[in-house]
Amino acid sequence: MSQSKIALYYRFAPVADPEAVRLWQHALAERWGLTGRIIVAPHGINGTVGGPIDAVKQYVRTTRTYPPFAGLEVKWSDGSAEDFPRLSVKVRPELVAFDVPGEVTVTADGVRDTGTHLDPQALHRLVAEKRDAGTPVVFFDGRNAVEAKIGRFRDAVVPDTTTTRDFVAELDSGKYDHLKDQPVVTYCTGGIRCEVLTALMHHRGFGEVYQLDGGIVRYGEAFGDAGLWEGSLAVFDRRMRVEFSDRAAVVGRCSLCGTPTAELRNCADASCKTLDTVCDGCAEAAPDRVCAVCTMDA
Repeated sequence: MSQSKIALYYRFAPVADPEAVRLWQHALAERWGLTGRIIVAPHGINGTVGGPIDAVKQYVRTTRTYPPFAGLEVKWSDGSAEDFPRLSVKVRPELVAFDVPGEVTVTADGVRDTGTHLDPQALHRLVAEKRDAGTPVVFFDGRNAVEAKIGRFRDAVVPDTTTTRDFVAELDSGKYDHLKDQPVVTYCTGGIRCEVLTALMHHRGFGEVYQLDGGIVRYGEAFGDAGLWEGSLAVFDRRMRVEFSDRAAVVGRCSLCGTPTAELRNCADASCKTLDTVCDGCAEAAPDRVCAVCTMDA
Protein backbone atom coordinates (compact mmCIF):
# COMPACT_ATOMS: atom_id res chain seq x y z
CA MET A 1 0.00 0.00 0.00
CA SER A 2 1.31 3.45 -0.93
CA GLN A 3 2.36 5.66 1.97
CA SER A 4 0.04 8.61 2.60
CA LYS A 5 0.97 12.18 3.53
CA ILE A 6 -0.60 15.56 4.19
CA ALA A 7 0.81 18.62 2.44
CA LEU A 8 0.41 22.10 3.96
CA TYR A 9 1.29 24.98 1.64
CA TYR A 10 0.65 28.57 0.60
CA ARG A 11 1.90 31.08 -1.91
CA PHE A 12 1.27 34.81 -1.95
CA ALA A 13 1.26 36.06 -5.56
CA PRO A 14 -1.21 38.01 -7.72
CA VAL A 15 -3.83 35.74 -9.33
CA ALA A 16 -5.60 37.30 -12.32
CA ASP A 17 -8.58 34.89 -12.45
CA PRO A 18 -9.18 33.16 -9.09
CA GLU A 19 -12.31 31.34 -10.32
CA ALA A 20 -10.43 29.76 -13.22
CA VAL A 21 -7.69 28.68 -10.82
CA ARG A 22 -10.32 27.24 -8.45
CA LEU A 23 -11.78 25.07 -11.22
CA TRP A 24 -8.30 23.91 -12.23
CA GLN A 25 -7.34 23.10 -8.64
CA HIS A 26 -10.54 21.17 -8.03
CA ALA A 27 -9.97 19.10 -11.16
CA LEU A 28 -6.35 18.41 -10.18
CA ALA A 29 -7.17 17.27 -6.67
CA GLU A 30 -10.03 15.08 -7.92
CA ARG A 31 -7.82 13.54 -10.59
CA TRP A 32 -5.32 12.42 -7.96
CA GLY A 33 -7.92 11.34 -5.38
CA LEU A 34 -6.99 13.96 -2.79
CA THR A 35 -9.15 15.49 -0.08
CA GLY A 36 -8.62 18.63 1.98
CA ARG A 37 -9.20 22.38 1.83
CA ILE A 38 -7.88 24.76 -0.82
CA ILE A 39 -8.48 28.52 -0.87
CA VAL A 40 -7.78 30.64 -3.93
CA ALA A 41 -7.79 34.45 -3.68
CA PRO A 42 -6.59 37.43 -5.71
CA HIS A 43 -3.51 37.29 -3.46
CA GLY A 44 -2.60 33.61 -4.03
CA ILE A 45 -3.33 30.09 -2.82
CA ASN A 46 -3.46 28.29 0.53
CA GLY A 47 -4.19 24.62 1.02
CA THR A 48 -3.95 21.44 3.05
CA VAL A 49 -4.45 18.22 1.09
CA GLY A 50 -3.98 14.57 1.91
CA GLY A 51 -3.64 11.30 0.02
CA PRO A 52 -1.10 8.79 -1.29
CA ILE A 53 2.30 10.48 -1.29
CA ASP A 54 2.91 9.93 -5.01
CA ALA A 55 -0.45 11.54 -5.81
CA VAL A 56 0.20 14.50 -3.50
CA LYS A 57 3.63 15.04 -5.06
CA GLN A 58 2.14 14.96 -8.54
CA TYR A 59 -0.46 17.51 -7.47
CA VAL A 60 2.26 19.80 -6.05
CA ARG A 61 4.41 19.50 -9.18
CA THR A 62 1.48 20.35 -11.42
CA THR A 63 0.40 23.29 -9.24
CA ARG A 64 3.91 24.72 -9.53
CA THR A 65 3.57 24.83 -13.33
CA TYR A 66 1.29 27.86 -12.94
CA PRO A 67 3.85 30.73 -12.97
CA PRO A 68 2.54 32.63 -9.89
CA PHE A 69 2.81 29.39 -7.87
CA ALA A 70 6.27 28.36 -9.11
CA GLY A 71 7.79 29.15 -5.71
CA LEU A 72 5.23 27.14 -3.74
CA GLU A 73 6.79 25.63 -0.61
CA VAL A 74 5.30 22.59 1.12
CA LYS A 75 5.39 21.33 4.70
CA TRP A 76 4.74 17.59 5.05
CA SER A 77 3.13 15.67 7.91
CA ASP A 78 1.81 12.19 8.53
CA GLY A 79 -1.80 11.62 7.56
CA SER A 80 -4.02 10.72 4.63
CA ALA A 81 -7.13 11.67 2.67
CA GLU A 82 -9.18 10.07 5.45
CA ASP A 83 -8.19 12.91 7.78
CA PHE A 84 -10.46 15.25 5.80
CA PRO A 85 -14.20 14.69 5.31
CA ARG A 86 -14.13 15.82 1.67
CA LEU A 87 -12.48 18.04 -0.92
CA SER A 88 -13.29 21.76 -0.64
CA VAL A 89 -11.91 24.31 -3.12
CA LYS A 90 -13.20 27.88 -2.72
CA VAL A 91 -12.51 31.43 -3.83
CA ARG A 92 -12.18 33.96 -1.02
CA PRO A 93 -11.33 37.70 -0.99
CA GLU A 94 -8.39 36.95 1.35
CA LEU A 95 -6.15 33.94 1.84
CA VAL A 96 -6.36 34.55 5.59
CA ALA A 97 -9.52 36.23 6.87
CA PHE A 98 -8.15 39.29 8.69
CA ASP A 99 -10.99 41.21 6.99
CA VAL A 100 -8.64 43.94 5.71
CA PRO A 101 -8.05 43.02 2.05
CA GLY A 102 -7.41 46.67 1.14
CA GLU A 103 -4.55 46.93 3.65
CA VAL A 104 -2.53 44.07 2.18
CA THR A 105 -0.41 44.57 -0.92
CA VAL A 106 0.89 41.47 -2.71
CA THR A 107 3.44 41.46 -5.50
CA ALA A 108 5.18 38.63 -7.33
CA ASP A 109 7.67 38.67 -4.42
CA GLY A 110 4.97 38.13 -1.78
CA VAL A 111 3.36 40.34 0.87
CA ARG A 112 4.75 43.86 1.05
CA ASP A 113 5.94 45.10 4.49
CA THR A 114 5.95 41.61 5.99
CA GLY A 115 8.31 40.69 8.84
CA THR A 116 11.84 39.37 8.49
CA HIS A 117 11.74 35.61 7.92
CA LEU A 118 13.71 33.40 10.30
CA ASP A 119 14.30 29.69 9.80
CA PRO A 120 14.38 27.63 13.03
CA GLN A 121 18.16 27.84 13.39
CA ALA A 122 18.18 31.61 12.78
CA LEU A 123 15.43 31.97 15.38
CA HIS A 124 17.62 30.33 18.01
CA ARG A 125 20.53 32.57 17.08
CA LEU A 126 18.34 35.67 17.37
CA VAL A 127 17.01 34.59 20.77
CA ALA A 128 20.57 34.12 22.06
CA GLU A 129 21.83 37.41 20.58
CA LYS A 130 18.97 39.46 21.97
CA ARG A 131 19.22 37.81 25.39
CA ASP A 132 22.92 38.62 25.56
CA ALA A 133 22.16 42.22 24.53
CA GLY A 134 19.57 42.60 27.28
CA THR A 135 16.62 42.95 24.89
CA PRO A 136 14.96 39.52 24.98
CA VAL A 137 12.76 38.38 22.13
CA VAL A 138 8.99 38.42 22.66
CA PHE A 139 7.11 35.54 21.02
CA PHE A 140 3.71 36.62 19.67
CA ASP A 141 1.18 33.90 18.84
CA GLY A 142 -0.44 34.48 15.45
CA ARG A 143 -3.13 31.81 15.86
CA ASN A 144 -6.55 31.82 17.45
CA ALA A 145 -6.26 31.65 21.24
CA VAL A 146 -7.80 28.17 21.54
CA GLU A 147 -4.93 26.73 19.49
CA ALA A 148 -2.45 28.14 21.99
CA LYS A 149 -4.17 26.34 24.87
CA ILE A 150 -2.50 23.03 23.98
CA GLY A 151 0.84 24.30 22.67
CA ARG A 152 2.87 27.49 22.33
CA PHE A 153 6.36 28.91 22.49
CA ARG A 154 7.66 29.40 25.99
CA ASP A 155 6.40 32.63 27.61
CA ALA A 156 4.62 33.69 24.41
CA VAL A 157 2.11 36.54 24.28
CA VAL A 158 -1.26 35.04 23.28
CA PRO A 159 -3.72 37.67 22.01
CA ASP A 160 -7.38 37.39 22.99
CA THR A 161 -8.66 36.12 19.64
CA THR A 162 -11.46 33.75 18.71
CA THR A 163 -11.12 34.30 14.96
CA THR A 164 -8.34 35.73 12.80
CA ARG A 165 -10.45 38.86 12.26
CA ASP A 166 -9.99 39.68 15.96
CA PHE A 167 -6.28 40.46 15.47
CA VAL A 168 -6.92 43.88 13.95
CA ALA A 169 -8.97 45.02 16.98
CA GLU A 170 -6.36 43.53 19.32
CA LEU A 171 -3.53 45.43 17.63
CA ASP A 172 -5.57 48.64 17.54
CA SER A 173 -6.53 48.34 21.22
CA GLY A 174 -3.19 49.64 22.47
CA LYS A 175 -2.60 46.69 24.81
CA TYR A 176 0.53 45.67 22.90
CA ASP A 177 1.97 49.15 22.33
CA HIS A 178 4.71 48.41 24.87
CA LEU A 179 6.09 45.85 22.39
CA LYS A 180 6.57 48.36 19.58
CA ASP A 181 10.20 49.00 20.53
CA GLN A 182 11.04 45.36 21.30
CA PRO A 183 12.07 42.48 19.03
CA VAL A 184 8.87 40.52 18.34
CA VAL A 185 8.80 37.09 16.69
CA THR A 186 5.41 35.98 15.41
CA TYR A 187 4.56 32.36 14.73
CA CYS A 188 1.62 30.34 13.44
CA THR A 189 0.96 26.81 12.21
CA GLY A 190 2.52 26.92 8.75
CA GLY A 191 3.51 30.56 8.43
CA ILE A 192 0.71 32.03 6.31
CA ARG A 193 -1.08 34.03 9.00
CA CYS A 194 2.18 35.68 10.03
CA GLU A 195 2.83 36.92 6.50
CA VAL A 196 -0.16 39.25 6.88
CA LEU A 197 -0.01 39.76 10.65
CA THR A 198 3.54 41.14 10.54
CA ALA A 199 2.59 43.59 7.77
CA LEU A 200 -0.34 44.79 9.90
CA MET A 201 2.01 45.19 12.86
CA HIS A 202 4.50 47.20 10.81
CA HIS A 203 1.68 49.47 9.63
CA ARG A 204 0.82 50.12 13.30
CA GLY A 205 4.30 51.12 14.40
CA PHE A 206 5.92 47.87 15.53
CA GLY A 207 9.54 48.45 14.61
CA GLU A 208 11.37 45.11 14.84
CA VAL A 209 9.10 42.30 13.69
CA TYR A 210 10.12 38.79 12.62
CA GLN A 211 8.20 35.72 11.59
CA LEU A 212 9.05 32.04 11.95
CA ASP A 213 9.49 30.82 8.38
CA GLY A 214 7.47 27.67 7.77
CA GLY A 215 5.71 28.14 11.09
CA ILE A 216 5.51 25.71 13.96
CA VAL A 217 5.45 22.78 11.53
CA ARG A 218 8.94 23.52 10.23
CA TYR A 219 10.24 24.33 13.72
CA GLY A 220 8.98 20.96 14.94
CA GLU A 221 10.75 19.22 12.05
CA ALA A 222 14.01 20.88 13.10
CA PHE A 223 13.91 20.69 16.90
CA GLY A 224 10.95 18.53 17.92
CA ASP A 225 10.39 18.93 21.65
CA ALA A 226 14.03 19.77 22.37
CA GLY A 227 13.73 23.50 21.67
CA LEU A 228 11.56 26.43 22.69
CA TRP A 229 8.20 24.91 21.71
CA GLU A 230 6.04 23.34 24.41
CA GLY A 231 3.04 21.06 23.93
CA SER A 232 0.95 19.90 20.96
CA LEU A 233 0.17 21.56 17.65
CA ALA A 234 -3.52 22.10 16.88
CA VAL A 235 -4.53 21.18 13.32
CA PHE A 236 -7.92 21.62 11.71
CA ASP A 237 -8.69 18.17 10.36
CA ARG A 238 -9.76 14.92 11.95
CA ARG A 239 -6.41 14.54 13.70
CA MET A 240 -7.17 17.67 15.80
CA ARG A 241 -3.57 17.82 17.02
CA VAL A 242 -0.09 16.46 16.34
CA GLU A 243 2.97 16.00 18.53
CA PHE A 244 6.59 16.25 17.44
CA SER A 245 7.80 13.43 19.68
CA ASP A 246 6.64 11.09 22.41
CA ARG A 247 8.11 13.58 24.92
CA ALA A 248 5.63 16.39 24.17
CA ALA A 249 4.59 18.31 27.28
CA VAL A 250 0.91 18.52 28.16
CA VAL A 251 0.29 22.23 28.69
CA GLY A 252 -3.48 22.36 28.20
CA ARG A 253 -6.07 22.23 30.95
CA CYS A 254 -9.59 20.86 30.70
CA SER A 255 -12.00 23.80 30.64
CA LEU A 256 -14.45 21.80 32.80
CA CYS A 257 -12.33 20.17 35.52
CA GLY A 258 -8.83 21.60 35.14
CA THR A 259 -7.16 18.26 34.47
CA PRO A 260 -4.07 18.45 32.22
CA THR A 261 -5.09 17.54 28.67
CA ALA A 262 -4.09 18.07 25.06
CA GLU A 263 -7.54 17.13 23.73
CA LEU A 264 -9.44 19.68 21.64
CA ARG A 265 -13.12 18.93 21.10
CA ASN A 266 -15.93 20.46 19.14
CA CYS A 267 -19.10 21.82 20.69
CA ALA A 268 -21.94 19.24 20.65
CA ASP A 269 -24.04 21.65 18.58
CA ALA A 270 -23.36 20.50 15.01
CA SER A 271 -23.86 24.04 13.69
CA CYS A 272 -21.16 25.45 16.02
CA LYS A 273 -17.45 25.34 15.16
CA THR A 274 -16.14 26.35 18.61
CA LEU A 275 -13.31 24.22 19.99
CA ASP A 276 -12.20 23.89 23.58
CA THR A 277 -9.92 21.79 25.75
CA VAL A 278 -11.98 18.95 27.24
CA CYS A 279 -10.40 15.87 28.79
CA ASP A 280 -11.50 12.30 28.04
CA GLY A 281 -13.28 11.93 31.38
CA CYS A 282 -15.40 15.06 30.95
CA ALA A 283 -16.15 14.23 27.33
CA GLU A 284 -17.47 10.83 28.42
CA ALA A 285 -19.42 12.28 31.33
CA ALA A 286 -20.93 15.12 29.29
CA PRO A 287 -21.26 14.01 25.65
CA ASP A 288 -23.91 16.69 25.01
CA ARG A 289 -21.71 19.54 26.28
CA VAL A 290 -22.21 22.83 24.47
CA CYS A 291 -19.65 25.61 24.46
CA ALA A 292 -19.82 28.89 26.37
CA VAL A 293 -20.79 30.75 23.20
CA CYS A 294 -23.85 28.56 22.67
CA THR A 295 -24.73 28.75 26.36
CA MET A 296 -24.74 32.56 26.21
CA ASP A 297 -26.87 32.51 23.06
CA ALA A 298 -29.42 30.13 24.54
